[in-house]
Amino acid sequence: MRKGSWLVFLMIALSVAAWGQSKPFYLKSGDRVVFYGDSITELRHYTEIVETYVVTRYPDLNVTFVNSGWGGDTVDGGGGGTIDVRLQRDVMAYKPTVLTIMLGMNDGEYASATVSRDQKFFAGYRHIVDTTRSAIPGLRITAIEPSPYDEVTSPAPVTIKQGISYNEVLRGYGKWIDNYADQAGLDVADLNSDLVRMLVRARQLDPEGAKEIMPDHVHPEFGGGMIMAEDLLKAWGGPSLVTSVVIDASNGAPQVKVANNANVSNLSGANGLAWTELDDALPLPFPEWQAAWWGGTPVRLAIQSSDIASALNLELLKVTGLRKGVYSLRIDGESLGVFNDDELGAGINLSLISTPMTRQAMKVYELTEEHGDLHVAQWRYVNTSLSQYNFSQKQQAIELLGSLERSVVEKQHETAHPLPHNFELVPIS
Repeated sequence: MRKGSWLVFLMIALSVAAWGQSKPFYLKSGDRVVFYGDSITELRHYTEIVETYVVTRYPDLNVTFVNSGWGGDTVDGGGGGTIDVRLQRDVMAYKPTVLTIMLGMNDGEYASATVSRDQKFFAGYRHIVDTTRSAIPGLRITAIEPSPYDEVTSPAPVTIKQGISYNEVLRGYGKWIDNYADQAGLDVADLNSDLVRMLVRARQLDPEGAKEIMPDHVHPEFGGGMIMAEDLLKAWGGPSLVTSVVIDASNGAPQVKVANNANVSNLSGANGLAWTELDDALPLPFPEWQAAWWGGTPVRLAIQSSDIASALNLELLKVTGLRKGVYSLRIDGESLGVFNDDELGAGINLSLISTPMTRQAMKVYELTEEHGDLHVAQWRYVNTSLSQYNFSQKQQAIELLGSLERSVVEKQHETAHPLPHNFELVPIS
């Protein structure tokens, strides 16, 4: 089956990839990242996608991640305690070097903006920044402009007063955050604008399917989380390029012209082309996410309705000088698709095909989920929920869960190291 419908953008992919690698990546070895926020953060969609990207793109980078999202939270705290309790127990206890803050959805109270409500949000946000910076000198903070309230794919529910655009209330918070970040020396990421644009395009492509991306207007499904993760990673200078391999097959004497983030060996042109490739990084597992029971339409539309593939997940293979015809692309003996010489000459993005590389990356993502589950069990269900009781086993349970989580993280990084694969382009007669 031909893949040309989603390959057009690759005509400019090499220049995009070069841009994506020009800015140093924000995270460095030894960083401890805490994601702080409300239920949108607690869902862990965008945070686990960010973590999977970092681990698969930089498997040897020593960075740890903690999700401290709590449903219903505002700048004053919420169900997990007051803001000072939350900051001490759920942020500062982990001694982060990097903190992201995404609040606002609940602070607006799903109503039109008022002076008192805005002032309360602004003062509470400043308190979070001042408190964490005072406790942790050198803390790098990414202030996140809140994700949108979906008023694109279907009418807003009756809980929002008629005529009020609640997303404009959130965008107002975002504008204040942008100005405050500039004054306070914070980094900033807009997780609203691109997701709204994606919803607009998705509605044009599939009006009914687009409603599945944010079914309750507040909480993005996994596909929406992909766009949010993309925006945070863009703010952090995350490179677009996974790998780039360009082979010239002219005159029956194939040559490797480009091998970025990849080592190509044993190149042969005996029957089509064959080579061995060991990459430096893995792609994000787009095909596996779409095929998962929780992925489906929202993931498909996120990829089709945004620039996420070119912005974050370029795994380029370009072969010029082939004889005219159609070719089967095989990796480790498995046929993964049929392409003609023009498609291969323009370049294909392997991250959009299920390959041994995307399947390996999916295992990394699954381990990311597992260590997130273990963290929640330790933090929420044992340490926090049982804090009022003096159970003798509590500390032992915390230590055991923590030890198991660390082992899962070690396995996650181990699994993220790419493996060599045998590639073939076999002409189909």
